Amino acid sequence: MLPCSDGSGQATRGALPFVPVAEMTGEMWLRALAAELDVPVPTEQETTDLLALASTSAHASERLAAPLSCWLAARAGVTAAEALAVATRLAERTGDRD
Repeated sequence: MLPCSDGSGQATRGALPFVPVAEMTGEMWLRALAAELDVPVPTEQETTDLLALASTSAHASERLAAPLSCWLAARAGVTAAEALAVATRLAERTGDRD
């Protein structure tokens, strides 16, 4: 378990020690950002769904669509799984470029 977590899956604000960027892992970054935003870190399933959403979006259009599709899902207030289902249908209708 990373030092910024209390074991509950919740990030703990301000608990991340200074880590040089070259040593910062993706997990460490997400925990630190979640703590600053005062939200829980994504679950394993949410992470899987978000990465699939990003992949589907990027392959159906261009790379720019990957992070912004995740942002749109958050703005819409839907789960990553729900957004992935919508993106998959959209990619099928528009003819996924891959």
